[in-house]
Amino acid sequence: MPEVDDIDHQVLRLLREDGRRTFSEMAERIGLSVAAVKRRVDRLKELGVITGFAVQIDYAKLGWGIEAFTELRYPGTTPVAEIIRTATDVPEVQAVFTIAGDPDALIHVRVRDLGHLQQVIDRLRRAGNVTGTKTLLVLGSWTRDVVN
Repeated sequence: MPEVDDIDHQVLRLLREDGRRTFSEMAERIGLSVAAVKRRVDRLKELGVITGFAVQIDYAKLGWGIEAFTELRYPGTTPVAEIIRTATDVPEVQAVFTIAGDPDALIHVRVRDLGHLQQVIDRLRRAGNVTGTKTLLVLGSWTRDVVN
């Protein structure tokens, strides 16, 4: 595991809050020079701790305001790669989580409306060796910032 100290955690927290934050702003908030902050960010990227920078999108404003999680079940002999392939072929799928136990996978989907959700679920049910599904609608969400 890479060596990450309290200053690194502060840098990560600031970047998590706003990935476009400048080195200058971070330096001022942390109490380091701009060059020192840049070196830390570069080092965290080289270590693989920072894997990229992403934009956060309000999908509801784009007409894709409904989120759901669909549990997928497969026969016990289904390879994990096939489970992942089943879901990644559906453009509305945002993430695939293969899990131990029942169900075999948890799929995060984003759709326009409930009719669209039904179409996506039907497509997943017809794909591969899916033996069963269960879908849960997301009413709201909150994400913990795991960086201390």
